[in-house]
Amino acid sequence: MHKYFTSVAIACIFSATAIAQAPQAPATNTQPISKSRILQVDSAVVTKHKVTIKGQVIPYTATAGCMPIWDNDGRPIAGVFYTYYERDDVTDRANRPLVISFNGGPGTPSVWMEIGYTGPRVLNVDSEGYPVQPYGIGENKNSILDVADIVYVDPVNTGYSRPVDKSTPGTKFFGVNADIKYLAEWINTFVTRKDRWASPKFLIGESYGTTRVSGLALELQNSQWMYLNGVVLVSPTDLGIQRSGPVSAALKLPYFAATAWYHGALSPELQKKELTDFLPEVEDFTINQLIPALSRGGFLDDAQKKDIAAKMSKYSGLSEKVILDNNLDVSYDLYWKELLRDKGFTIGRLDSRYKGIDRQTSGSSPDYNAELTAWLQSFTPAINIYLRNELNYKTDLKYNMFGDVWPWDNANDQTGENLRQAIAQNPYLHLLIQSGYYDGACDYFNAKYSLWQLDPSGRLKDRLKWEGYKSGHMIYLRKEELAVASENLRKFIQESIPKPGQAAKY
Repeated sequence: MHKYFTSVAIACIFSATAIAQAPQAPATNTQPISKSRILQVDSAVVTKHKVTIKGQVIPYTATAGCMPIWDNDGRPIAGVFYTYYERDDVTDRANRPLVISFNGGPGTPSVWMEIGYTGPRVLNVDSEGYPVQPYGIGENKNSILDVADIVYVDPVNTGYSRPVDKSTPGTKFFGVNADIKYLAEWINTFVTRKDRWASPKFLIGESYGTTRVSGLALELQNSQWMYLNGVVLVSPTDLGIQRSGPVSAALKLPYFAATAWYHGALSPELQKKELTDFLPEVEDFTINQLIPALSRGGFLDDAQKKDIAAKMSKYSGLSEKVILDNNLDVSYDLYWKELLRDKGFTIGRLDSRYKGIDRQTSGSSPDYNAELTAWLQSFTPAINIYLRNELNYKTDLKYNMFGDVWPWDNANDQTGENLRQAIAQNPYLHLLIQSGYYDGACDYFNAKYSLWQLDPSGRLKDRLKWEGYKSGHMIYLRKEELAVASENLRKFIQESIPKPGQAAKY
């Protein structure tokens, strides 16, 4: 269990706006570098840059800074760090989309999508997303900055964001509904200060960030009177949509199948199929045979049980014995340990393309997350280099890749229902879900299930869309998928903006 932070203060460094002109050199007219870990709550550093996207040179302004969270008496209780990218050669800002971006954890900042997916700079990794040296960043030719301005938001205790002092209870920030409430207030402040009320607005979240933005969609409508055009969920959580017992046990299998296919653990007959041609067969078996079989529990006929185990073995790459020993319900942990056990490897949780090596081959779960340690190796130096050297944000405060937000209150998670209500109430609002087939933390078939259950009436489904990618939790780390996912996101933004004169009505 993590302890709650009690001693660090507010996150921001400069008392006035500072401006730099070059993207890769610090400005000469900034305030002196802060030597303190106690920073100011309300400030910004502004720099000018260019990026080439789809062959077009895009000039833009980057703002790195903090804005406050206030209590009911108007006193600042925290500073929320953000980076804001605004295209310069735009004359009609009212029709220019604004994308508000969050990541997950819930204790991680927005670094992952900022320098991995949608921002104008992208970290240096190989074509499959593995770390390479020298660490750093380069131009992101796939950024969506050509079609939308973007703000990346770091919730309290992530990145440089901090509470003002230890007297502010963590319950103000650290919970499903507390998180949504204070971030909605912050978004209102941001949109007002940046004069973006007229702009079409989009929320994008990854991992726990999908819980966050699903709740924010309704909170912004009901409490801030701010209406969105789109919500994008990248590698979504369960959004509080219930699944348990046989359903929960069965829904894992398509992810197991995708992983086994990737590692060549299936029969030649299945391996020769394209992944996206193979998976519908597994999905059909899961819905129409596995869930009914698991529903019978210990009273399932022995012959049926053996038949189901044989099919699960065929699709998962595991032995029938392992499946039967676990009563047809193999845990994620055991799968990550078992699939390549005979080869001496474990596989990653967030991205099962990654392999790890444990102290011993026996056991029921991996020693560590092979994918996460690889990502931290490349992302951590890149974001520190970028913020300091290119955005000219200089501080001695540690940039929290994982901040202390515990205990986190998960009670009353109704975010899936909140999202449904927001879509139903706002005819302009569209939803896009993007999932990686090799993601075992927020697996693709559970994301599909959430989409199916989101609107029981079926009357909203023309505004709901799901997409799958041959990657893991961070779908964009494979460069091939980055290009496709970015283009799909670009199209979603453009298609979610109503035609001139098109009213929001049924």
